[in-house]
Amino acid sequence: MSYNLAIFTKDGEPDGDLLRALEEEGLTYALVAELDEVTKEHQAALIDLSVSPQRDVPPLGQRCQELSIPLLCALTPRNMTRYDHSWGATDFFLLPPRAGEVTARIRQATRQGTAQNGEKVLEAGGLRIDLERYEVFNHGRRVQLTFKEYQLLCLLASSPGRVFSRETLLHQIWEYDYFGGTRTVDVHIRRLRSKVEDPGQTYIETVWNVGYRFREQPATGGGGA
Repeated sequence: MSYNLAIFTKDGEPDGDLLRALEEEGLTYALVAELDEVTKEHQAALIDLSVSPQRDVPPLGQRCQELSIPLLCALTPRNMTRYDHSWGATDFFLLPPRAGEVTARIRQATRQGTAQNGEKVLEAGGLRIDLERYEVFNHGRRVQLTFKEYQLLCLLASSPGRVFSRETLLHQIWEYDYFGGTRTVDVHIRRLRSKVEDPGQTYIETVWNVGYRFREQPATGGGGA
């Protein structure tokens, strides 16, 4: 399926590599500078935060919520560390996107579970991540996570099957100069696993000598508070 996108360009033209990637995926798009130009004719909206300020995201997110369409943020590795789900975006991807990634993320966003009150929810297997309340449930049981553990889980779960190196995780969650080094990533991953995984249930896989990835698995319903 090909999607028609609205790309918000009030504060800057989107990255040329991003536009070429969209064209290669067969996606059509319109560059819009005003919120009311985003309409129900669009299946999704996109904002490139390598050229647009984050202040543009909340009003655009509100507009997309009114239209019941997803909003994707294109991020650089540097501004990934400042990304906040409370801005109102549905999902994000890093520049440059992998082949087919934007289409896959739009498809995933339209299939994600949505709570009755409109909260954004990411579900995988028995895991349920409430992106607005910063809450995590595993088969209906609430899981208490630190903020760094939550950030790690959201980053990994938002890209099932994608391998993140320890260096990438350290850079995106802790930034460049965190004194603990990559061992800090291993410690937090181990703690995260102990909290969200049960015997016989694996969400986070180790890719030896590289890093970690979130295991792809079928979504399940339920899992509320």
